[in-house]
Amino acid sequence: MNRDAFEQALRDKGRLYHTEHPYHRAMYEGRCSRKQIQGWVANRFYYQINIPLKDAAILANCPDPDVRRKWVQRILDHDGFDGSEGGIEAWLRLGEATGLSREEVLSQEHVLPGVRFAVDAYVHFARRADWREAAASSLTELFAPKIHQSRLDAWPTHYPWIEEQGYTYFRKRLTEARRDVAHGLEITLDTFNTEAQQQRMLNILQFKLDILWSMLDAMTMAYELDRPPFHTVTDEKTYHRGIFS
Repeated sequence: MNRDAFEQALRDKGRLYHTEHPYHRAMYEGRCSRKQIQGWVANRFYYQINIPLKDAAILANCPDPDVRRKWVQRILDHDGFDGSEGGIEAWLRLGEATGLSREEVLSQEHVLPGVRFAVDAYVHFARRADWREAAASSLTELFAPKIHQSRLDAWPTHYPWIEEQGYTYFRKRLTEARRDVAHGLEITLDTFNTEAQQQRMLNILQFKLDILWSMLDAMTMAYELDRPPFHTVTDEKTYHRGIFS
């Protein structure tokens, strides 16, 4: 594919973005219960705290200082710097805005095994892959501004019990994601220019889409169908909490 056709093929993957998952549709259509919203926020926190680890792995494998100087901004966006609140702190405030305590979100006590396994697989991939492939896997950000805007548009109406302070993260990511997309897309289009490379990249992007979709599958089982792990054996949350971290 030429450059334009390849970019379009990447963008066409948006039809499989987790925006289309029934759990996500229910969220922005106002059909989720408080438990489902809180469960999503608590589980998605595990994804948020692992994003800087994924980006640090890309930096560690990247020999290009020009790329590193740009890519490091992603870590700063999430961790914060020079007194500026990062995305992780903003997500904690989202948790508090939905009625979760800061302590329970930080404890990861609500993180489902399926979510943990999916996120850990993404970090593992970033650590062992060629840095350009790992960088390109972040291109699900192509579709992120739309999903953040849908939350900002719908949630205040459908879920008035969520405090206003919780929406800071989504507002910040509207601009940050667009900036990150421009850089990630530049790397991808410059790097993958043979048929085999482009097909591999599309498969890698599908891998990332699989991760995001699988996270919501796990949440559907736990919070919509009331079938969390070990539900036939115990009502307690017996699943492990990050023993390999």
